Amino acid sequence: MNIGYARVSSDEQKPTLQIDALKAAGCERIFDETASGAKSERPGLEQALDFMRPGDTLVVWKLDRLARSMRQLIDTVELLQSKGMGFRSLTEAIDTTTAGGMLVFHIFGALAEFERAIIRERTGAGLEAARARGRKGGRPPKMSTADLRIAKTLLRNQDIGVADVARRLGVSPATLYRRLPGGRGAVREDARAE
Repeated sequence: MNIGYARVSSDEQKPTLQIDALKAAGCERIFDETASGAKSERPGLEQALDFMRPGDTLVVWKLDRLARSMRQLIDTVELLQSKGMGFRSLTEAIDTTTAGGMLVFHIFGALAEFERAIIRERTGAGLEAARARGRKGGRPPKMSTADLRIAKTLLRNQDIGVADVARRLGVSPATLYRRLPGGRGAVREDARAE
């Protein structure tokens, strides 16, 4: 039995195109949902997988409707295979119930892994080149040295709380604590050392 799964990311989108394609492909039952691909919990997909029996094939309109990453896609297809079930993507013409389809699927997986490795290498080379030119990577700190001095001065006053200081500086209390480990206690120790 062909079991269809359709997913859209937001309420403004409608799965009509996907559902029509799944019906045309001979899906006898279709599960659909609205959920971000980044979410790991997708009740519609869980229902489809629970409904399926050995010999069934999960059919999607396009690979990205099933998974957001190649790793997630491979894990899902391996789960289906371990249960004696197949997978088919209409747009990419992948069908793991055939030997050729499995070959294409594994090639996709290998290419995706290769692409991730290339991106990691390029990122590393770019960061190394930037360091060689004296640049530092990462986001600039939310609090400057001057902000930190102001925070320490304000925290010396027992009537002013950490949350108040953070609000005045336009940062969260967590950011203030990251820049000033120990909070008010660290400020008192600094004052004694001066």
